Amino acid sequence: MKSIFKKIIVTILEWEAKLVLRKYKPHIIAVTGSVGKTATKDAIFAVLSGQKHVRKSDKSFNSEIGLPLTILGVPNAWSNPLRWLQNILDGLFLICVPAQYPEWLVLEVGADKPGDISSLASWLPVDVAVITRLPDVPVHVEFFSSPQAVVEEKASLIQALKPTGVLVAFADDAKVDLLRMLAEEKGVRVVTFGLTKTADVCGSNFEPLFVAQNAWPSGMKALITSDGVGVPVEVPGVFGAHSLLSIVAAAAVGRVLGRTVEDIARGVMKYEPPKGRMRLIPGLKGSLIIDDTYNSSPAAVEAALATLAMMSTRSPRGTVLTGGNPLKQQSAIRRIAVLGDMLELGKYSVEEHTKIGTLAATQVDLLVTVGFRARDIAEGAIDGGLSESCVLQYEDSERAGEELQAMLTEHDVVLVKGSQSIRTEKIVERLLLEPERAREFLVRQDVDWKRR
Repeated sequence: MKSIFKKIIVTILEWEAKLVLRKYKPHIIAVTGSVGKTATKDAIFAVLSGQKHVRKSDKSFNSEIGLPLTILGVPNAWSNPLRWLQNILDGLFLICVPAQYPEWLVLEVGADKPGDISSLASWLPVDVAVITRLPDVPVHVEFFSSPQAVVEEKASLIQALKPTGVLVAFADDAKVDLLRMLAEEKGVRVVTFGLTKTADVCGSNFEPLFVAQNAWPSGMKALITSDGVGVPVEVPGVFGAHSLLSIVAAAAVGRVLGRTVEDIARGVMKYEPPKGRMRLIPGLKGSLIIDDTYNSSPAAVEAALATLAMMSTRSPRGTVLTGGNPLKQQSAIRRIAVLGDMLELGKYSVEEHTKIGTLAATQVDLLVTVGFRARDIAEGAIDGGLSESCVLQYEDSERAGEELQAMLTEHDVVLVKGSQSIRTEKIVERLLLEPERAREFLVRQDVDWKRR
């Protein structure tokens, strides 16, 4: 009965969304990919919002029901049938009565199963399609015949582009040639972003950002170059070069829309990184938490571990160095990785968890795993040379958080990451310097999530 009710609601809301788009004719930027969709969507919103009336998908509203909700501008009613009825009535009101409507919609588009995006492409008129990284083993691959099938599903967003539309693609991705070919077949222009100089919009000079004498970094800074002009940008609250790719992608969209790189940099100043995506949060006893708990996949874990490995020494003068460069009064940092199960990998699960463990053995001082599948991470790390005494295994996040809380010191930097169902944000909540601000800092703090 519940699935039938959901199908009816989705059908009605999608029908209303189509009519709203037909009536108000907003410009649409659609973002898909397997890594960094939400951060990219938020960064694009920040770049555009200063000069245009823009609406973005709330949180990670990227599903068959999330997109119509965003187009209609109504909330998720969860299990409240009266609230769903109100959403339907609000949609009818928007169709029947003239109203102010955004000039631009920035929509996040996900693919949980085959046909999700290709079906959407049949009715969503897209002006700019942004495709972020497409790794070899993407999340949700369990529900597809192969990783290539996931790539093809994501790439089907290109078919939604208008004849005057533009594809914004990740230049450093091995699949970019396929995307170019599909764009050429569609007859649309391609603009690329990435870390290589061959990209139309390039990010470089990534460095930690420090405030005053704080010994821990407070964010990242970088140089964004477009049309030969480079402008520095600073993004507080987030860490890692890969976490700024969303900014570079947003700059590419800004270029498509005729914005100067200076205007784009001003827009970036309003960007607030989404919760649970490489966010820097003060921890107990002077520790630092890198909160990456929103979700997990092999490519995202690899990037997060590489970021954690950047942290090697800490100075009371406020400098975190890499590569063992000499500095007086340095103190060693203990790099702790808390890694939960990576779900929806299907037949690739054991191999990918083991590979992550092997990688972690070279990049962490203490490994904490959470969940049944994450046992393969622990085994891979031990086989990779990490001492068994430096590998702790737990079945659930609550127990892991309790015990890790007692272990923390002022020299610890703690990366926490896991798939949604593992609820690794509960671990971060245990480690917060200010636990009363959990709702402000962490993902899944709504009442409905708290009940699960």
